[in-house]
This record gives sequence, structure tokens and C-alpha cells, in this order.
Amino acid sequence: MADQAKAGIENQITASMRKTLKGEAAGAALFQLRELAKNFHYVQVECGLVSTALNAFASDIDTARTKLDRAVEDAESRKFTVGADGSVSYPEGGEKTDGKTPKGGTAKGTTDTTARAINRQAANFDPNPNFAAAQECADRIAEALKEATAADEKWAPKLRSLRADDDLTVSSSDWVDAQEDMGRVRDGAKSYLDHIKAPPKDGGPEANADWWKKLSEQEKAAYLSVHPATVGALNGLPAGVRDEANRTLLDEKQAQYRKQLDAIPKEPERYITFRDSVRTNGDWVKWDREYGDKREQLREALHGMEAIQKRLDSTGGKEGIPEAYLLGFRPEGDGRVILANGNPDTADHTAIYVPGTKTHLGSIEGDLNRGVKLWRSSDALSPGAKISTITWFDYDAPNLLPNATRDGYAEKGGPDLRDFLDGNKAAHHAATGSTAHTTLIGHSYGSTVIGDGAKSGHWPDGPLAVDDVIAAGSPGMQARRAADLGIKPDHMWAEKSDNYDDWFVRNGGKIMGLGGDGVIPTDKEFGGRVMKSDAPDHGGYWNVNKDGAPSVSLKNQARVIVGDYEGVTLE
Repeated sequence: MADQAKAGIENQITASMRKTLKGEAAGAALFQLRELAKNFHYVQVECGLVSTALNAFASDIDTARTKLDRAVEDAESRKFTVGADGSVSYPEGGEKTDGKTPKGGTAKGTTDTTARAINRQAANFDPNPNFAAAQECADRIAEALKEATAADEKWAPKLRSLRADDDLTVSSSDWVDAQEDMGRVRDGAKSYLDHIKAPPKDGGPEANADWWKKLSEQEKAAYLSVHPATVGALNGLPAGVRDEANRTLLDEKQAQYRKQLDAIPKEPERYITFRDSVRTNGDWVKWDREYGDKREQLREALHGMEAIQKRLDSTGGKEGIPEAYLLGFRPEGDGRVILANGNPDTADHTAIYVPGTKTHLGSIEGDLNRGVKLWRSSDALSPGAKISTITWFDYDAPNLLPNATRDGYAEKGGPDLRDFLDGNKAAHHAATGSTAHTTLIGHSYGSTVIGDGAKSGHWPDGPLAVDDVIAAGSPGMQARRAADLGIKPDHMWAEKSDNYDDWFVRNGGKIMGLGGDGVIPTDKEFGGRVMKSDAPDHGGYWNVNKDGAPSVSLKNQARVIVGDYEGVTLE
């Protein structure tokens, strides 16, 4: 219910408000609605943990309940009476002594080993055989109650810990606590979760999709509530599922990083005046050595997370930007972000944009904006079609020029890109029974990653799961010809800028061997189709004009995305 409420606010109410309302009051209302949506998301996450905890408690106690039921059934089948306290009363029985049948009685169960031994000895000496049978049933009942009590004592405090603060603000501390709650529930529910089949180890997208499909709704909810990082990273799963998992990670990591940043001591003055001269403050040097890099890393990561949240909060508006899907997220190191504009599982046309050198979580806003521009331009060309544009940053991008001339980064990232594309295809087929027209766009070193992704398959059996490939400002794709990568020449597209920095990147790639024998995608020998471009520099392929219209280079990309090949203008 909380999930539905959150979705209603984000994708219907606020989206409609952005289209029709503006001004100070509208801005304030949108802010409050965003805060309300965050509250609903927190409720959703915590309720998921409560549900999983209760199901795990039920699982833990089920064994005890089964033992209890069997013990009671055995007692009643012998005509014994089970008391409310677990004692078992038995009737008279056995051979008569002095003309009297041995009396009946009541056996009280125990779980103490010594007490059990004494009871068994007493039962063996008792002339009434019902005593021994009743004692066994009573001990089994006691054992079942002990196990049930242990389960209750285990889960009661865990459930109590899931209570939220008594206020209307979901703070960073609340989200950090939610992350800790997740760990507590996951540890406590281990035996319950072990009964749920885990995702296939090193499984491909189709195996992942099949695993998810076979889980019950309760099992899906449980796995999602305590393993969001695992679920969010699995290629082949529905976009909505991955989005839900990664939004939870985003909220928790934002809170965690803010708390860490707030805990850093205030920076001392960098310089001090001493005897009319300015010197570096020793306290600052010590502070910088201990906290400087850490603070910068936290700030950069939070800046990127805020950019992601900004996109998630901007659905609708005058341009009608579609709902965003966070398909991948990890803040550690340089970070990882995969974000879709529109649902790729149901899209008619899907474009995946792979950024290049110097990309990291702190700089991701520009790449997310490029994804939005691609969606707007493509939607304008084909307004009746469902379009999804994805920013795929799921590899370690080189951050310095010398590193960008080496293939190592692309060699590692290429197979992951291929796996994502296969997952995108599998998820779309699972949702619609068909596949979407798919375009893969690589900027600069991102095109090198695409080349390595294509090489990681086994052509002709394993080309990339795309219809078209666009290389913008490419230093090379690790092949001499498009066909060597399994890409049909008339579906291989390239763009270049006359600016020096773009020329430097392209020719630098030739010299350093990122192309195939010195051939890059904009060369005639590569066999692709070079589109006209008005990009003013190496990063200007996604510019829009002052009137908001797409540039020539952007519009040509959009034409390829929607399959309007005849409309593409070539050099």
C-alpha cells in the first residue's frame, strides 16, 4: 500500500502538477509531496522487513508447532488428556495387583536431561504402562514449547526494533537505522531465507529471470526486503523490481554518507599569521591528512546521489519526462549508475548510452541529462511510440588521459555491458513476448567498451543484443571493421566534431591502438555510416539550440533510435 501511495504521488500527482502549475505555492506543494513520497518509501521498506520478520518467526515456530501437534495427536490416540499447561493425564491400566488395576495419573514434561532420566526410571518401575507413554508425550510437548519460546524470545526484540521514531520526519538517522534493521532481520531470518532458492551463482540474465519468475510473491517480497543490493544488480529481472531495490539502496546510502560527512570535524583555518608572515596551519595539515580526501569523496558521492534523486523527482513537467527506473546503483569507488527514462521492459525503442573518460558518480548529472535529451528528441520524432533511454555507467572509466589510451578498462567493462544488454532483452521478452528496437550509443571511450563487449561474444553465434550502434567521438572500437564486431555495416553509425579536442581523442586512439590497425569508426575503411554533426567540441554531441530544438548531431542519433534511417543526414 505504501508503494502504491508513493508511486501515485511521484508519477501522477506531482507529474500533473508540473505540467499545469507554477509559482511559489506550487513549488512549496511539490516539495512537501516529495517529502511525503519519501515517508511512504520508508514505510514500504520497514513494512517489508516487518513482513519478512513475521514470516521468519512463523517458519522458526512451525517446526515446534508440528512437534506439538504430533505429540498431542499421539496422546489423544491413546485416550490421554492434554492439559492447558502441557501436562498429560492418563487412565488406569496394566495388570491387577491385589484385585486392583494400577491407578491413572498425570505426567508433566521437562526438557532437563537429568529430570528426564529420573522420570523414565520412575515410569519403568510404575505398574501402569500408560505412565511411560504419557511421560514421553509430555516431554515432547515440553520440547516443542521450549522451541516456540526460543523463537518468540528471538523475534520479539527484533520486531520491537522496527518501530519508527514518533515524528513525521524521515531523517538520515532513520534510514541508517533501517539499514541496520535490514541486517538484523537478515541474520535472524537466515534459516527461513535459506529455504528460499537463491539466485543462480554466476547465472546469466535468462537464468536470473527464470529464478525470479519461479519464486512465490511472499518469497519475492522477502528476498527484496533483505537483499536489495543483490536484487538490484541482477540482469534479467523486471525493471520495476530492480528500481525498487536500488531506490532503497540510494536512500540508505545517502543517509549513511551524510552521517559520515557530518561526523568529520570542522576544517581548521588553512593559514595562520605568525610574526607578520602567513604560514600553513599545522592543525590544518593534520586535519587534511586524516579527513581531506574522505570529505571530498563523500561530497562527490552525495552530489551524484542528489543528481539521481533530482531525476527521480522530475517525472512529468512540460516536456512530459517519463518515469525513471534506477536499474543499477553502487556508491563505492567511482560509483555505478544505470538509469532509464521510461520502462525498457515495455518500450518499442530503447537506447543505451555509455559514457566515457572521467565519468564517476560525482559527475553523473551531465550523463543523466544526456539520457533525458535523447528521450525528448526521440519522443518528438515518434510521439506515438514507447521510448526508453538508458544511461549505463557500470564500469570503471579511466580518469586520466594516459589511462584512456589503454584497453584494460574497456576489457573489464565490455562483458558487463553485454550481460546488461542480454538482461534487457530477456526482461523485455518476459514482459511483452517480443523484443524492442535497441540502439547502443558510445561516447569517446564508451565506444571502446562497446567494442570489447562485442568481442567478448562468439560471432556469429553471439553478437550484441542490439540493432544499431552509434559511436560519437570514438578513439576506436578494437576492430578494423564493424563486421568484425558482429555489427552490420549499414547499422553502424558514427559522429565526429571538427574541434581539436575531439580530433585529438580520435587520432590519439588511432596512434595508441584502440582502433583496429589504426582504423576508427569515422574512417571509411571501418564500413559504417558517418552522420553529419554540428558538435562544437568533444562533449557537444547532445547539445540543444537556444530555442530548445535538438542539434544536428542529437537529432541524427534520435532518428536512429526510432528507426528513421532515411531521415538521417550523412556526411
